Amino acid sequence: MQKTKELDGLRVAILCTDGVEQVELQKPREALDASGASTVLVSPKSDTIQGWNHDERGDRLPVDRPLDQADPNDFDALLLPGGVQNPDRLRQIPDAVEFVRSFFERDKPVAAICHGPWMLVEADVLEGEHLTSWPSLQTDVRNAGGEWVDQQVVVSGNLVTSRKPDDIPAFNQAVIELFGRAWADA
Repeated sequence: MQKTKELDGLRVAILCTDGVEQVELQKPREALDASGASTVLVSPKSDTIQGWNHDERGDRLPVDRPLDQADPNDFDALLLPGGVQNPDRLRQIPDAVEFVRSFFERDKPVAAICHGPWMLVEADVLEGEHLTSWPSLQTDVRNAGGEWVDQQVVVSGNLVTSRKPDDIPAFNQAVIELFGRAWADA
C-alpha cells in the first residue's frame, strides 16, 4: 500500500489479546498505517499475544503497550478486532472494558469487526446504535440496546462495524473515512 497523509498524526489504539483473529488485526492496521496513522497494539499482556487464523494458531504478535500503561487520552481512535477468544477474554477484564467505554465517553471514533462488538456490549455503549457483527452476537447486541443489521459495513455516528474477514476491504475503507472525518474535526 502506498502511504498517504490522510490520517497523519492520528493515534489509534488496537485493543486485543490472545485469540485475536490475525487478519482482522493486521489488515486494518496496515490500512491505517498506510493512511498515516500511528497504531499501537494495546493488551492486558505485556510481551506478545497469540494470533489465530480461524481455527488454527497464527503468529505470536508483539504488544506495543500493556493495558495498565495505556491512557485513552493518548489515543484519537480505537480498533477492536475479533476472533471469538479475544473479546471473550477482554470482556472479563474490567480495565479493558473501561478502556473501551472511555472512547465513547470522549466521543472518539471506534471500529469493531466480527466478535469485536462483544466489547461494546460489555461496555454498555450500544443504546440506540446501529451496527453489525458476527451473526451469533445479534441477540447480545439487541439486549444491549443496539439495532443489529446484517450488512457488510455499518457506520453509526462515531462507530463503524463489520461482520467478518470477507468484509475487511469495505471495513478498512469505512474506518479510514470515519477516522479521517473525526480527525479533520478535532
